[in-house]
Amino acid sequence: MTPLGLARRIVKLKAQVPVTAAFEQALTIRKDWSRDGVWYASQKEHWLGWLSEYDGPGYYGRETATRRSAEFAYNHIVCPPMVLWLGEAAGVPRKKVLEAKNAALSAPRSLPSMSAAIRKVIPFSEIEPLLRGPALDRSRAGKPSRR
Repeated sequence: MTPLGLARRIVKLKAQVPVTAAFEQALTIRKDWSRDGVWYASQKEHWLGWLSEYDGPGYYGRETATRRSAEFAYNHIVCPPMVLWLGEAAGVPRKKVLEAKNAALSAPRSLPSMSAAIRKVIPFSEIEPLLRGPALDRSRAGKPSRR
């Protein structure tokens, strides 16, 4: 899957999901992360904005000579709520999402460490089939499937 293909699938996902919302609140209370001064209203919007510039230097001055996969993009995110949101919104089972949240909260208190802890529990290889699957076309997008 390409970053553009990932963005096309993210468009279909819910913007707000409960475990990620609670995780954001916990990180804010711990002062490890904050929404103050961010340009996005949701992690969905954060993903879409980030991926919209993925093939160019974007905000972070990325190297653009090599085309990267969606998995590469996922593995290089250092915003823990952004990483957790994708798994939860894509339909990873709640028990596993909670495990990933708890792993992040138990990890060293740095954004890269917490993001890595989430990815260890929810690798992209578990998210991609959910994004490609027919379940994505049903209620997660807020519209019933016509299949």
